[in-house]
Amino acid sequence: MKHYFLVLLCIPMLLMSQTTAERAAQLLESKQYSQAETILKDAVAKSPNDRQLLELLGDSYGYQKKWDEAIENYETLVEMDDYNANYHYKYGGAKGMKALEVNKFRALGIIGDVKRAFKRAAELDPTHIDVRWAMVELYMQLPGIVGGSYKKSMKYANELENLSKVDGYLAKGYIYEYDDEPKKAEEYYKKAIKVGGSMTCYDKLTNLYEKNDQPLKAIANIEKSHKKHQRNAMHYQIGKVAADYNLQLEKGEKCLYLYITNYTSKDGVPVSWAYYRLSQIFKHRGDKQKALEWINKALAKDKLDPFTEHKAKVLEM
Repeated sequence: MKHYFLVLLCIPMLLMSQTTAERAAQLLESKQYSQAETILKDAVAKSPNDRQLLELLGDSYGYQKKWDEAIENYETLVEMDDYNANYHYKYGGAKGMKALEVNKFRALGIIGDVKRAFKRAAELDPTHIDVRWAMVELYMQLPGIVGGSYKKSMKYANELENLSKVDGYLAKGYIYEYDDEPKKAEEYYKKAIKVGGSMTCYDKLTNLYEKNDQPLKAIANIEKSHKKHQRNAMHYQIGKVAADYNLQLEKGEKCLYLYITNYTSKDGVPVSWAYYRLSQIFKHRGDKQKALEWINKALAKDKLDPFTEHKAKVLEM
């Protein structure tokens, strides 16, 4: 009877912990990071050995770029369970982000920890896709003198390809793009589109074309993506490329009007940027009145430097 009574006493605490974790996860999902942090700090103070709460607290710090706090939380988790691949991955990731914010000499001392954490995570979980992506990017971005390696980056890209064709092709596309081999990057991004066909696959190829001053290819790729995914955001993308490169202006104008008409906050790019792109298009056409009309609409929504600078150019027409 005594044991049964103790179990009953524990049930409210278990339910409270579960409820707190679920609530915190919802707050993180809705990007209310500071609120999640507040309730999680209180919960962790009461249950310092609750790994789920500790991990969520670390995540809340990470989303807010509080890297020191995130590192401390993930390090605690690694000490509690050295065989959890995800803890090592998150610890390495937070350390890596910290390295980007400090001077080069301090960063050198951190990189070793990042590598060890990622390597440990990869060894513990042969199917962990995220850590292999992190290794691909880490070894490509590091200078050779501190351990950067094309060969190692490609090794993890091959591992990704064995786990997921799409991720493997995207990783190799990234490597070749970073290594300034756009034709090979294009080849692998196209393979990713053929196998997966997600928005990410199309976006990678579009960005490659834009980066290499191939606007016609970029527009054609966006249109293919639109046929498959039917997302309003693609209307803005076409308008942006048309405005930036002063080509297919009629198509760009039409797409921007469609973007504005169908705009919702889920589309990502604020509608003010569509107004700005329309102003660019009318400036290309030499229509000062309409260019001024659209840039004023953009500035009425958001007073951003690119808008202000563009208006000055329009006024000089």
